[in-house]
Amino acid sequence: MPLEFGLWRVDDKPVRVATQPMPSESRLEELIEADPGILGHPLLLIGRQVLTRYGKVVDLLGMDAEGGLHVLELKRDRTPREVVAQVLDYGSWVQELTNDQIRDIDTSYARGRGLAEELDEAFALRFGGAPPEALNATHALTIVASEIDAATERVVTYLASGFQVPVNVLFFRYFEDEGRSYLARTWLMDEVEALAPAAGAKGRGKQEPWNGTDWYVSFGEEPGGRNWDDALHYGFVSAGGGAWFSRTIRSLPLGARVFTHIPKVGYVGVGTVSGEPQPFEDVVLSLDGGSQRMSDLSLTGTYRRSVETVDRDGEDPREWIVPVTWERAVPREEALWRTGFFANQNSACKLRARFTIEEISRHFGINQGSADA
Repeated sequence: MPLEFGLWRVDDKPVRVATQPMPSESRLEELIEADPGILGHPLLLIGRQVLTRYGKVVDLLGMDAEGGLHVLELKRDRTPREVVAQVLDYGSWVQELTNDQIRDIDTSYARGRGLAEELDEAFALRFGGAPPEALNATHALTIVASEIDAATERVVTYLASGFQVPVNVLFFRYFEDEGRSYLARTWLMDEVEALAPAAGAKGRGKQEPWNGTDWYVSFGEEPGGRNWDDALHYGFVSAGGGAWFSRTIRSLPLGARVFTHIPKVGYVGVGTVSGEPQPFEDVVLSLDGGSQRMSDLSLTGTYRRSVETVDRDGEDPREWIVPVTWERAVPREEALWRTGFFANQNSACKLRARFTIEEISRHFGINQGSADA
Protein backbone atom coordinates (compact mmCIF):
# COMPACT_ATOMS: atom_id res chain seq x y z
CA MET A 1 0.00 0.00 0.00
CA PRO A 2 1.76 3.20 -1.13
CA LEU A 3 2.32 5.76 1.63
CA GLU A 4 2.19 9.46 0.91
CA PHE A 5 3.75 12.08 3.17
CA GLY A 6 2.71 15.69 2.79
CA LEU A 7 4.21 18.78 4.40
CA TRP A 8 2.87 22.33 3.98
CA ARG A 9 4.25 25.65 5.13
CA VAL A 10 1.29 27.74 6.35
CA ASP A 11 2.80 31.08 7.39
CA ASP A 12 0.41 32.78 4.97
CA LYS A 13 -1.28 30.60 2.42
CA PRO A 14 -0.51 26.88 2.27
CA VAL A 15 2.66 26.12 0.34
CA ARG A 16 3.60 22.51 -0.13
CA VAL A 17 7.17 21.62 0.73
CA ALA A 18 8.73 19.37 -1.86
CA THR A 19 10.20 16.01 -0.91
CA GLN A 20 13.94 15.76 -1.48
CA PRO A 21 16.25 12.75 -1.78
CA MET A 22 18.15 11.99 1.42
CA PRO A 23 21.73 13.20 0.79
CA SER A 24 23.18 9.82 1.83
CA GLU A 25 22.52 6.78 4.00
CA SER A 26 25.30 7.97 6.29
CA ARG A 27 23.37 11.21 6.84
CA LEU A 28 20.34 9.19 7.91
CA GLU A 29 22.56 7.18 10.26
CA GLU A 30 23.87 10.42 11.75
CA LEU A 31 20.36 11.74 12.39
CA ILE A 32 19.24 8.55 14.14
CA GLU A 33 22.50 8.40 16.07
CA ALA A 34 22.00 11.98 17.27
CA ASP A 35 18.44 11.22 18.43
CA PRO A 36 17.21 7.61 18.36
CA GLY A 37 13.83 9.02 19.41
CA ILE A 38 13.30 9.66 15.71
CA LEU A 39 12.30 6.00 15.57
CA GLY A 40 9.35 6.66 17.87
CA HIS A 41 10.50 4.87 21.04
CA PRO A 42 13.40 5.14 23.51
CA LEU A 43 16.46 3.34 22.22
CA LEU A 44 20.11 3.20 23.24
CA LEU A 45 22.47 2.83 20.30
CA ILE A 46 25.33 0.42 21.03
CA GLY A 47 26.85 -0.05 17.57
CA ARG A 48 27.26 1.49 14.13
CA GLN A 49 28.56 -0.37 11.10
CA VAL A 50 28.87 -3.55 13.16
CA LEU A 51 30.60 -6.48 11.46
CA THR A 52 28.76 -9.78 11.89
CA ARG A 53 30.43 -13.18 12.10
CA TYR A 54 29.25 -13.79 8.54
CA GLY A 55 31.16 -10.83 7.12
CA LYS A 56 28.10 -8.58 6.76
CA VAL A 57 27.74 -5.09 8.25
CA VAL A 58 24.78 -3.93 10.36
CA ASP A 59 24.11 -0.22 9.92
CA LEU A 60 22.93 0.46 13.48
CA LEU A 61 22.43 -1.76 16.52
CA GLY A 62 20.33 -0.54 19.44
CA MET A 63 18.94 -1.73 22.76
CA ASP A 64 15.54 -1.03 24.34
CA ALA A 65 14.63 -0.59 28.01
CA GLU A 66 14.08 -4.35 28.43
CA GLY A 67 17.52 -5.20 27.08
CA GLY A 68 16.15 -6.35 23.70
CA LEU A 69 18.31 -5.70 20.63
CA HIS A 70 17.20 -3.74 17.57
CA VAL A 71 18.83 -4.15 14.15
CA LEU A 72 18.38 -1.14 11.87
CA GLU A 73 19.08 -1.49 8.14
CA LEU A 74 19.00 1.89 6.38
CA LYS A 75 18.08 2.41 2.71
CA ARG A 76 17.66 5.96 1.50
CA ASP A 77 16.01 4.94 -1.78
CA ARG A 78 13.33 2.52 -2.92
CA THR A 79 14.02 -0.83 -1.25
CA PRO A 80 13.90 -4.15 -3.12
CA ARG A 81 12.67 -7.31 -1.49
CA GLU A 82 16.23 -8.69 -1.26
CA VAL A 83 16.72 -6.46 1.77
CA VAL A 84 14.31 -8.70 3.70
CA ALA A 85 16.68 -11.64 3.28
CA GLN A 86 19.49 -9.35 4.36
CA VAL A 87 17.87 -8.36 7.67
CA LEU A 88 16.80 -11.97 8.33
CA ASP A 89 20.45 -12.92 7.98
CA TYR A 90 21.27 -10.23 10.53
CA GLY A 91 18.58 -11.70 12.79
CA SER A 92 20.20 -15.13 12.67
CA TRP A 93 23.38 -13.46 13.91
CA VAL A 94 21.95 -11.13 16.53
CA GLN A 95 19.87 -13.78 18.31
CA GLU A 96 23.08 -15.66 19.19
CA LEU A 97 24.85 -12.67 20.77
CA THR A 98 25.86 -13.28 24.38
CA ASN A 99 26.08 -10.73 27.16
CA ASP A 100 29.86 -10.45 26.75
CA GLN A 101 29.63 -10.00 22.97
CA ILE A 102 27.00 -7.28 23.34
CA ARG A 103 29.18 -5.44 25.84
CA ASP A 104 32.20 -5.72 23.54
CA ILE A 105 30.19 -4.19 20.69
CA ASP A 106 29.09 -1.34 22.93
CA THR A 107 32.63 -0.74 24.19
CA SER A 108 33.97 -0.47 20.62
CA TYR A 109 31.15 1.92 19.71
CA ALA A 110 31.72 4.12 22.78
CA ARG A 111 35.45 4.30 22.19
CA GLY A 112 34.88 5.19 18.57
CA ARG A 113 32.84 8.17 19.73
CA GLY A 114 35.42 9.18 22.33
CA LEU A 115 33.29 8.03 25.28
CA ALA A 116 34.55 6.16 28.33
CA GLU A 117 31.19 5.16 29.81
CA GLU A 118 30.29 1.52 30.30
CA LEU A 119 27.08 -0.03 28.97
CA ASP A 120 25.60 0.04 32.49
CA GLU A 121 26.16 3.80 32.75
CA ALA A 122 24.82 4.55 29.28
CA PHE A 123 21.79 2.34 29.88
CA ALA A 124 21.00 4.04 33.20
CA LEU A 125 21.35 7.50 31.68
CA ARG A 126 19.01 6.54 28.85
CA PHE A 127 16.40 4.52 30.75
CA GLY A 128 16.82 5.53 34.39
CA GLY A 129 17.94 2.17 35.79
CA ALA A 130 20.47 -0.64 35.50
CA PRO A 131 20.14 -3.07 32.58
CA PRO A 132 18.35 -6.38 33.19
CA GLU A 133 20.49 -9.36 34.11
CA ALA A 134 19.57 -11.07 30.83
CA LEU A 135 20.23 -9.04 27.69
CA ASN A 136 18.93 -9.90 24.23
CA ALA A 137 15.88 -11.80 25.45
CA THR A 138 14.08 -10.36 22.39
CA HIS A 139 15.17 -8.75 19.17
CA ALA A 140 13.61 -6.70 16.39
CA LEU A 141 14.62 -6.13 12.76
CA THR A 142 13.80 -2.77 11.20
CA ILE A 143 14.19 -1.70 7.59
CA VAL A 144 14.40 2.10 7.40
CA ALA A 145 13.53 3.26 3.87
CA SER A 146 11.89 6.07 1.91
CA GLU A 147 9.69 3.49 0.16
CA ILE A 148 9.48 -0.23 -0.56
CA ASP A 149 8.13 -2.12 -3.52
CA ALA A 150 4.89 -4.08 -3.28
CA ALA A 151 6.68 -7.44 -3.07
CA THR A 152 8.76 -6.29 -0.09
CA GLU A 153 5.66 -5.07 1.72
CA ARG A 154 3.88 -8.38 1.12
CA VAL A 155 6.83 -10.43 2.35
CA VAL A 156 7.37 -8.31 5.50
CA THR A 157 3.66 -8.35 6.38
CA TYR A 158 3.45 -12.10 5.75
CA LEU A 159 6.45 -12.87 7.97
CA ALA A 160 5.48 -10.54 10.81
CA SER A 161 1.73 -11.13 10.99
CA GLY A 162 1.66 -14.78 9.94
CA PHE A 163 4.78 -16.17 11.57
CA GLN A 164 5.73 -13.59 14.25
CA VAL A 165 9.08 -12.89 12.63
CA PRO A 166 10.30 -9.66 14.31
CA VAL A 167 10.63 -7.57 11.13
CA ASN A 168 9.09 -4.19 10.33
CA VAL A 169 9.56 -1.21 8.03
CA LEU A 170 9.99 2.41 9.06
CA PHE A 171 9.15 4.80 6.22
CA PHE A 172 10.63 8.28 6.12
CA ARG A 173 10.51 11.36 3.93
CA TYR A 174 13.12 14.10 3.78
CA PHE A 175 12.12 17.72 3.16
CA GLU A 176 14.05 20.95 2.63
CA ASP A 177 12.47 24.40 2.83
CA GLU A 178 14.20 27.78 2.87
CA GLY A 179 17.46 26.39 4.22
CA ARG A 180 15.86 24.06 6.76
CA SER A 181 15.65 20.26 6.66
CA TYR A 182 12.83 18.06 7.98
CA LEU A 183 12.32 14.34 8.46
CA ALA A 184 8.93 12.61 8.73
CA ARG A 185 8.36 8.93 9.47
CA THR A 186 5.73 6.24 10.01
CA TRP A 187 5.69 2.46 10.58
CA LEU A 188 4.34 -0.18 8.23
CA MET A 189 2.89 -2.13 11.21
CA ASP A 190 2.30 -1.42 14.87
CA GLU A 191 5.58 -2.01 16.68
CA VAL A 192 4.09 -4.48 19.15
CA GLU A 193 3.61 -6.86 16.25
CA ALA A 194 7.30 -6.82 15.41
CA LEU A 195 8.98 -8.11 18.57
CA ALA A 196 9.87 -11.73 19.18
CA PRO A 197 12.03 -13.77 21.58
CA ALA A 198 15.66 -14.25 20.67
CA ALA A 199 15.60 -18.02 20.94
CA GLY A 200 18.94 -18.95 19.47
CA ALA A 201 21.63 -18.86 22.15
CA LYS A 202 21.22 -20.50 25.52
CA GLY A 203 19.57 -18.25 28.08
CA ARG A 204 22.58 -18.24 30.40
CA GLY A 205 24.69 -16.75 27.63
CA LYS A 206 22.46 -13.69 27.70
CA GLN A 207 23.49 -13.00 31.31
CA GLU A 208 26.80 -11.75 32.56
CA PRO A 209 28.79 -14.71 33.90
CA TRP A 210 28.74 -15.25 37.66
CA ASN A 211 32.05 -15.91 39.37
CA GLY A 212 30.42 -18.19 41.93
CA THR A 213 31.43 -15.96 44.85
CA ASP A 214 29.93 -12.47 44.71
CA TRP A 215 26.48 -11.67 46.11
CA TYR A 216 24.42 -8.52 46.37
CA VAL A 217 22.86 -7.70 49.75
CA SER A 218 20.28 -5.01 50.32
CA PHE A 219 20.54 -3.68 53.86
CA GLY A 220 17.22 -1.92 54.24
CA GLU A 221 17.49 0.43 57.19
CA GLU A 222 14.20 0.99 59.00
CA PRO A 223 13.19 3.65 61.54
CA GLY A 224 13.23 1.84 64.86
CA GLY A 225 14.54 -1.30 63.13
CA ARG A 226 17.85 -2.48 61.68
CA ASN A 227 20.66 0.06 61.61
CA TRP A 228 23.84 0.10 59.53
CA ASP A 229 25.91 1.43 62.43
CA ASP A 230 25.37 -1.91 64.20
CA ALA A 231 26.20 -3.99 61.12
CA LEU A 232 29.33 -1.94 60.47
CA HIS A 233 30.58 -2.22 64.04
CA TYR A 234 29.70 -5.83 64.85
CA GLY A 235 29.97 -7.45 61.40
CA PHE A 236 26.70 -8.76 59.99
CA VAL A 237 23.93 -8.24 57.44
CA SER A 238 20.29 -8.98 58.14
CA ALA A 239 16.73 -9.02 56.81
CA GLY A 240 13.33 -9.96 58.19
CA GLY A 241 9.71 -9.02 58.60
CA GLY A 242 8.35 -11.90 56.54
CA ALA A 243 9.37 -14.90 54.47
CA TRP A 244 9.72 -12.84 51.28
CA PHE A 245 12.35 -10.61 52.92
CA SER A 246 14.30 -13.28 54.81
CA ARG A 247 14.24 -16.10 52.24
CA THR A 248 17.08 -14.79 50.06
CA ILE A 249 19.33 -13.59 52.89
CA ARG A 250 19.07 -17.07 54.40
CA SER A 251 20.47 -18.51 51.15
CA LEU A 252 23.86 -16.81 51.59
CA PRO A 253 26.50 -19.56 51.82
CA LEU A 254 29.60 -19.57 54.01
CA GLY A 255 32.49 -17.90 52.19
CA ALA A 256 30.26 -15.79 49.96
CA ARG A 257 31.53 -12.28 49.29
CA VAL A 258 28.75 -9.76 49.86
CA PHE A 259 28.52 -6.30 48.29
CA THR A 260 26.23 -4.50 50.72
CA HIS A 261 23.94 -1.72 49.55
CA ILE A 262 21.68 0.61 51.53
CA PRO A 263 18.71 1.48 49.26
CA LYS A 264 18.71 5.13 48.14
CA VAL A 265 22.11 5.62 49.80
CA GLY A 266 24.73 3.47 48.07
CA TYR A 267 27.23 0.67 48.63
CA VAL A 268 28.75 0.69 52.10
CA GLY A 269 30.68 -2.54 52.52
CA VAL A 270 32.25 -5.65 51.03
CA GLY A 271 32.89 -8.68 53.23
CA THR A 272 32.84 -12.45 53.55
CA VAL A 273 30.07 -14.49 55.13
CA SER A 274 31.57 -16.07 58.23
CA GLY A 275 28.60 -17.81 59.82
CA GLU A 276 25.30 -19.52 59.14
CA PRO A 277 22.09 -17.42 59.00
CA GLN A 278 20.23 -17.52 62.32
CA PRO A 279 17.34 -15.67 63.89
CA PHE A 280 18.37 -12.75 66.09
CA GLU A 281 17.67 -14.54 69.39
CA ASP A 282 20.12 -17.36 68.52
CA VAL A 283 23.01 -15.43 67.01
CA VAL A 284 26.47 -15.49 68.59
CA LEU A 285 29.00 -13.09 67.06
CA SER A 286 32.79 -13.29 67.26
CA LEU A 287 34.10 -10.11 68.88
CA ASP A 288 37.65 -9.23 69.92
CA GLY A 289 38.78 -12.85 70.00
CA GLY A 290 35.75 -13.98 71.95
CA SER A 291 32.07 -14.71 71.39
CA GLN A 292 28.99 -12.84 72.53
CA ARG A 293 25.28 -13.27 72.03
CA MET A 294 23.93 -10.54 69.76
CA SER A 295 20.93 -10.06 72.03
CA ASP A 296 23.33 -8.99 74.83
CA LEU A 297 25.05 -6.30 72.77
CA SER A 298 24.40 -2.57 73.01
CA LEU A 299 22.67 -1.95 69.67
CA THR A 300 21.42 1.22 68.01
CA GLY A 301 18.73 -0.60 66.05
CA THR A 302 16.03 -3.08 67.02
CA TYR A 303 16.13 -6.67 65.69
CA ARG A 304 13.91 -8.63 68.04
CA ARG A 305 10.65 -9.55 66.33
CA SER A 306 7.75 -11.46 67.84
CA VAL A 307 7.48 -15.12 66.81
CA GLU A 308 3.89 -15.46 67.99
CA THR A 309 2.47 -14.89 64.49
CA VAL A 310 4.50 -17.68 62.86
CA ASP A 311 1.97 -20.42 63.51
CA ARG A 312 -1.06 -18.17 63.14
CA ASP A 313 -0.61 -16.89 59.58
CA GLY A 314 2.32 -18.93 58.26
CA GLU A 315 4.68 -15.93 58.17
CA ASP A 316 8.02 -15.84 59.94
CA PRO A 317 8.62 -12.20 60.94
CA ARG A 318 11.94 -12.85 62.70
CA GLU A 319 15.09 -10.90 61.82
CA TRP A 320 17.68 -13.25 60.33
CA ILE A 321 21.31 -12.37 60.94
CA VAL A 322 24.24 -13.41 58.75
CA PRO A 323 27.71 -12.84 60.33
CA VAL A 324 30.15 -11.09 57.99
CA THR A 325 33.86 -10.31 58.22
CA TRP A 326 34.23 -6.93 56.54
CA GLU A 327 37.02 -6.53 54.02
CA ARG A 328 36.14 -2.87 53.72
CA ALA A 329 33.11 -1.09 55.15
CA VAL A 330 32.33 2.60 55.62
CA PRO A 331 29.73 4.76 57.39
CA ARG A 332 26.61 5.51 55.34
CA GLU A 333 27.90 9.07 54.81
CA GLU A 334 30.77 7.60 52.75
CA ALA A 335 28.58 5.29 50.66
CA LEU A 336 29.43 4.89 46.98
CA TRP A 337 26.83 5.21 44.24
CA ARG A 338 27.22 5.71 40.51
CA THR A 339 24.76 5.81 37.67
CA GLY A 340 24.41 2.28 36.32
CA PHE A 341 25.18 0.44 39.56
CA PHE A 342 23.20 -2.71 40.24
CA ALA A 343 20.32 -2.58 42.72
CA ASN A 344 17.62 -5.14 43.44
CA GLN A 345 14.54 -5.43 45.61
CA ASN A 346 15.56 -8.84 46.97
CA SER A 347 17.45 -8.94 50.27
CA ALA A 348 20.18 -10.98 48.57
CA CYS A 349 20.95 -12.32 45.10
CA LYS A 350 23.89 -13.40 42.96
CA LEU A 351 25.83 -10.37 41.74
CA ARG A 352 26.76 -10.60 38.08
CA ALA A 353 27.05 -6.89 37.28
CA ARG A 354 30.68 -6.58 36.25
CA PHE A 355 30.63 -2.79 36.15
CA THR A 356 29.33 -2.61 39.74
CA ILE A 357 31.84 -5.16 41.03
CA GLU A 358 34.82 -3.54 39.31
CA GLU A 359 34.00 0.04 40.29
CA ILE A 360 33.25 -0.78 43.95
CA SER A 361 36.36 -2.95 44.22
CA ARG A 362 38.50 -0.21 42.72
CA HIS A 363 36.98 2.49 44.91
CA PHE A 364 37.37 0.49 48.13
CA GLY A 365 40.79 -0.84 47.14
CA ILE A 366 39.92 -4.52 47.39
CA ASN A 367 40.88 -7.56 45.33
CA GLN A 368 38.26 -8.32 42.67
CA GLY A 369 38.99 -12.04 42.83
CA SER A 370 38.26 -14.48 40.05
CA ALA A 371 35.87 -13.36 37.34
CA ASP A 372 35.60 -16.78 35.74
CA ALA A 373 32.12 -18.22 35.28
